[in-house]
This record gives sequence, structure tokens and C-alpha cells, in this order.
Amino acid sequence: MSQVVVFLTAFFILHNVTSAPAQTLATDAARKEAFQHYRTGQELLVAEQWDKAAEEFRQATRKDPLFTDAFYGMGQAHMGAKRYTSAVHAFEQTIEAAQKLHQLRERDRVSADRQIDDQLRALREATRTVQQQKTGQVQNQLLKIESRIRELELSKSSMGQPFAAPAEVLLSLGSAYFRNDDRANAEKFWGEAVRVNSKLGEGWNNLAVIYLTSGRKQEAQDAIRNAERTGFRVNPKLKDDVNAMK
Repeated sequence: MSQVVVFLTAFFILHNVTSAPAQTLATDAARKEAFQHYRTGQELLVAEQWDKAAEEFRQATRKDPLFTDAFYGMGQAHMGAKRYTSAVHAFEQTIEAAQKLHQLRERDRVSADRQIDDQLRALREATRTVQQQKTGQVQNQLLKIESRIRELELSKSSMGQPFAAPAEVLLSLGSAYFRNDDRANAEKFWGEAVRVNSKLGEGWNNLAVIYLTSGRKQEAQDAIRNAERTGFRVNPKLKDDVNAMK
């Protein structure tokens, strides 16, 4: 297991043991309300109403503290509003909620899987909601939702395995740090994202940018090759700039 995953796991386990009781599931009524807020948040996110979207996602997490993708949606809304420090916090909360759900699954697999299934249902409903919108954000948001669906489905088959933060969330966390001019943490979390999922082309592409700006030609070339192996379209200008490095 990588150092970042070990650190995240140790931190969240320590946090849970020392500062909170064992995590329990929200009631059916609370989860229903959370999903309503989540769907509204997705509509507002695609409409680029960042503040309203963030508030809907925040309400969803209050109703259901294990609703990982409500925290993730909040992070996306903060990114849209260019509140990058707030986005970092929201993406970290996403990982924390995923960690708690993983721990709950080790104690009560049936209940935890029900929670995951409910979240998958909410994500699929969000997909239908987003497809009805007419803004430029639709395709990008659909790709993010589909990635999270795949990650949640994969989490159901990870019983007994050590916790690993979701790759899509790590990718977003790295982007929030990058936008906040913290390139060291951007590289760390983008690197962790591709270690969790080596087929994450956007992660490799982003690492190539970091390597380019820090003068690491061979690493940049390797990252570009890895990105293109996944089918990701790398900007020709990035490739030209890397090849022109001394």
C-alpha cells in the first residue's frame, strides 16, 4: 500500500477512534431527504449555480454523513466558485466518509451494502437529471458521475481489503491543491490517484504538466505515454513543450 493511502487510513482510523463513536447509518427518512437535496444539488451544479449547489450538497451531508458523493458534489461546487481551500476540505471529507463506510462494512456488510446501493441509485438518477440539462457542464459532469458509479461498484467487491481512497476523489483533491498554488500536494494526490487507478488518463496528463514545470523531462514523457495508453487525448502543445525540454 502506498504511503499516502497508509497515511489517510491511519489518520481517519485515529480520528474515528478518538473523537467519535462508531458510525451508524442514517434513518431511511433522513437518507430520502439527503437524496432529494443531492439531486437538486446536481441540477444546480450543471446550471453553474455554485453557491446554491454547495448548500444543497451540504444539507444532504447533514442528513446523511456517509453520503460520500454529497461531499464530493460540494467540492465540485466550491471548485466552480473558485473557493479552492473549501474544495480541498470537501474532498477530504469525501475520503473520510468513504473510510467510515468501509469500516462500517467490515462490521455490518448488509447495512453498508444497502447504503452503497442507495448511493448508486442516487447517482444513476443524477445521471438522468444531468442529461436533461442544456449547459456546457453536462458532458464533464456525466463523466464524473460515471466514474464515481464505477468506484462505488468496485467498493462492494473490496471486502477484507485495506481501504484505498477513491481515485476520482484523489484526482479532484489534487486539482484543488493545484488551483490553490500548492503544486507539491497536487503532485502527491495526482500521483496517488494513478497508483489507485493506473487507467486514469487525466491524472497522468496532470502529472505531465507538473513534471514539465519542474524540469523533469523523462518523467513528463513517461506520464504522457501512460495518459495516451488509457485513450486520453493529450494536448499536442503539452507534448511539444515536453519534447523541447533540455
